[in-house]
Amino acid sequence: MSTRKAAIRSLSDANAADREKWLRRSGFFHHEDLRYLRFLIPEGLRILELGCGTGHLLAALKPSFGVGVDFSDGMIAQARANHPDLTFMTGDVEDAEFIAALPGPFDVILIADTIGFVDDCQGLFASLHGLCTRETRLVVAYFSHLWHPALKAAEALHLRMPQPAQNVLSPDDVRALVALADFEPVKAEKRLLSPARLLGLGRLINRFIAPWPGIRSLCLRHYTVCRSLRRTDDNIKSATVVIPARNERGNIEAAVRRLPRFTSELEIIFVEGHSQDGTWDEIQRVVAAYPQFDIKALRQPGKGKADAVFAAFEIARGDVLMILDADLTMPPEQLPKFWDAMRSGKGEFVNGTRLVYPMEDEAMRFLNLVANKFFSFAFTWLLSQRITDTLCGTKTIRRADYRRLKRGRAYFGDFDPFGDFDLLFGASKLGLKIVDVPIRYASRTYGETQIARFRHGFLLLRMVLFAFLRIKAL
Repeated sequence: MSTRKAAIRSLSDANAADREKWLRRSGFFHHEDLRYLRFLIPEGLRILELGCGTGHLLAALKPSFGVGVDFSDGMIAQARANHPDLTFMTGDVEDAEFIAALPGPFDVILIADTIGFVDDCQGLFASLHGLCTRETRLVVAYFSHLWHPALKAAEALHLRMPQPAQNVLSPDDVRALVALADFEPVKAEKRLLSPARLLGLGRLINRFIAPWPGIRSLCLRHYTVCRSLRRTDDNIKSATVVIPARNERGNIEAAVRRLPRFTSELEIIFVEGHSQDGTWDEIQRVVAAYPQFDIKALRQPGKGKADAVFAAFEIARGDVLMILDADLTMPPEQLPKFWDAMRSGKGEFVNGTRLVYPMEDEAMRFLNLVANKFFSFAFTWLLSQRITDTLCGTKTIRRADYRRLKRGRAYFGDFDPFGDFDLLFGASKLGLKIVDVPIRYASRTYGETQIARFRHGFLLLRMVLFAFLRIKAL
């Protein structure tokens, strides 16, 4: 062990008995930090925390199986006494053999502030792949380098527990280090502008002022969510293409004939939505006319596209679930691009975008185009991932990830009649890697649009406000 690390351990041992006192003294900061970590890390997961201290954070996240590691015997003794239901181990997080022997894999690996004391951050990150599956997320939380002078002043004034010399890393430094270790940053967030209550104003500042562009660069805390690039393979073999159809009789057979057979195990599910033009009869005719294909027909139980899509997802058997709108303005011939993005591991939620390439004349009305541009900027900021088109009907997700998304859907509620935002919000909360696939948006050849510009536009604005309150203003 280096002289520096020995000094850090000695100081940690000396402060272990007083750690809870310091936590209470800065209780507002820790409560605000925990609030966002709980958003990133739902209850009931397998969690490993590296540099767990006395275990207060790991316990507060309520894991189904929790393991905390710290190289301070004093800290671990306090953790075991305070949280006997969790597993705590004394060890050096930079010891690759020790890390490899931990009882993984884990759903989440949390590193909160520990990178400040590590000699080789890249080496630490690189040692974690063996504890990961494709679904594992590495969450790194650290203080902003801009706040370093203020934090040292707080120590001098005995407002913060004494700390040894630390690595001062910017968010860009963290992203670069994890990338060098073959982890991919999925999303990053900056939060917590006020670490103090300020007579009750601190909570309001952190909720409604701190998240805005420009201001958030001044925040105390930054969080980076990553996935292992060595664990992206998922043995995907089959796909289900869900085609919601309401008054789309003239497009049903074309959808089947134009859909490429990009995998040998391809299932097609038409979901009919109480049409008035004979769409249901046409679907049944097409199913009978193409017995060589695995085509199923379903009548949705309720109303709205979301109801139709999720009803089909419940009976789908494919490893990958894909949505194709029956108007065929997203050409079915482009679905192999979505499949390739999933198979290669480049994306875990693949979103079509109509706003990159020029589109055919009359494919999208001008006001719709302006609104879509606005919502793409808004949701890129809200979700902390690049989203260039929120309302393209073609979206792709693994069936296993949809099951996880469905379990957490109650967080956002059931108010999205389209399903697009339901899926985007859920994918973002799971920390899935969202990628956009540009498509050539075509004009309709049959039927009329189902979009009511002003009524649906007002609904979308409500969704932006709702997303701000549930994602940004926590």
